[in-house]
Amino acid sequence: MNDLTPFTFKFGILNNLKVIYIHFPWNKDHVLQIKQLPGSRWNSKHSAWYVPDNEDYRKIFNLPQEYNVGINVLSRISVENQNEVQRLINQLKLKGYSTNTLRCYVNEFAQYLYYLKEIPANQCDENEIRNYLLFCINDLRLKENTLHSRINAIKFYYEKVLHQTKIFLEVPRPKKQIRLPKALNMYEVKRILDVTENLKHNTMLKLCYGMGLRLSEVLNLKVADIDSKSMRVHIQRGKGKKDRYVNLPESVLEQLRAYYKEYKPKEYLFEGLFGGQYSSRSIQQVFKKSLEKARINKKVGIHSLRHSFATHLLENGTDIRFIQELLGHNDIKTTFVYTHVSDKSVRKIISPLDNL
Repeated sequence: MNDLTPFTFKFGILNNLKVIYIHFPWNKDHVLQIKQLPGSRWNSKHSAWYVPDNEDYRKIFNLPQEYNVGINVLSRISVENQNEVQRLINQLKLKGYSTNTLRCYVNEFAQYLYYLKEIPANQCDENEIRNYLLFCINDLRLKENTLHSRINAIKFYYEKVLHQTKIFLEVPRPKKQIRLPKALNMYEVKRILDVTENLKHNTMLKLCYGMGLRLSEVLNLKVADIDSKSMRVHIQRGKGKKDRYVNLPESVLEQLRAYYKEYKPKEYLFEGLFGGQYSSRSIQQVFKKSLEKARINKKVGIHSLRHSFATHLLENGTDIRFIQELLGHNDIKTTFVYTHVSDKSVRKIISPLDNL
């Protein structure tokens, strides 16, 4: 919201879910504003409107971000180990980790503390960690990627909070499943863009695909980052807090100007209905609806537009080192995974079955 003066906010629990109650002097315009917030509801018991308590709404309302674990999990962690959660949060903040990483580490570490029950985490050794990981594998049957997340969180606690650098030397990591990125073909991308009629939504998806941006990078774009004279876009604080430049597609320039004239964004290139940064959930829903309208049955998210960008560049003969730079990859091995998706030579091989 551009003007938060009339509104006051209070955190609460409703039907075991965290919510934000919104209080304000009755005003027809204010009510209309609140009604347009996705997920907003009226609660007669509290005589207040409320929305889900999540990162997006905390940003919109200028409220502090929350990194604590769920109430049910936290209540089952011993008091002593609850203090370790806060120590982990403090160290992650001091080291400047991203909000997403912080939230992931805190939640994964909390699961470990719940397993320990009354055993103090700061007194555990390699055996307790091994037993916990075996419990995750044998009893919880967690997949490799989830296991790696839990190991990373626990490793950070012992090595960066408690400074026990040798505790993980003998703890093996499970082998990761190698997954290929899910890309769309050019016809499918065109179908998605054709059925996305809203100017703002269409422009956002075009920039996702046309510049190979991550979702967070699109949302963080500011008006000042667009240089139409040099046809370059400044991507600030991408993954790993790296800055880079990408090329602005010529085909989107006029549409971008038309969008700017109609929506008049103030700071961020794409802003929400009430100002501020556009919601990540909203753009994900936009992509999902466009996928359905285009009648594409692939199980892909908006990140597939970035994968498609890289894949189609490779198919058009672009040097992989340039693709690495445009995508902002630290290691070219990360970029090489797209060669398995776009290898035209392999696809030209005829199966002996077809020669029977």
